[in-house]
Amino acid sequence: MYTVEVRDHVMIAHSIPGEVFGPAQKLHGATYVIDVCFMRKELDENDIVVDIGLALDVVKSTLAIINYSNLDEHAEFKGKRTTTEVVARWVFDKVKAAIAAGKLGPSAKGLARLKITLNESHNALASFESDL
Repeated sequence: MYTVEVRDHVMIAHSIPGEVFGPAQKLHGATYVIDVCFMRKELDENDIVVDIGLALDVVKSTLAIINYSNLDEHAEFKGKRTTTEVVARWVFDKVKAAIAAGKLGPSAKGLARLKITLNESHNALASFESDL
């Protein structure tokens, strides 16, 4: 499987209800470094997985939706715990929709799999990965 990975970051605030979350139940900030990995079995006719420039544009525009916002107040997260895993899935769904809409160009038609990893610190991360 061939892969291309792009990276960006997002700064958010949120609280996570539930005793298991300890101090994270209170409103706090987080900066996630987000890696988006595009995968395909064979390279396209230009010998690439996906156009890296378009991939960066899609990731940046996706993250702009939540950057510098309080996820507790964001309509798309209403009624959800905004754990790192949940936010990873949200990014996955947005990037998947952008691929389907053709925003990553013709080479994206051959993508087989997508993996989103949110690094919440230098020693903790969560991800969501699935076939497209």
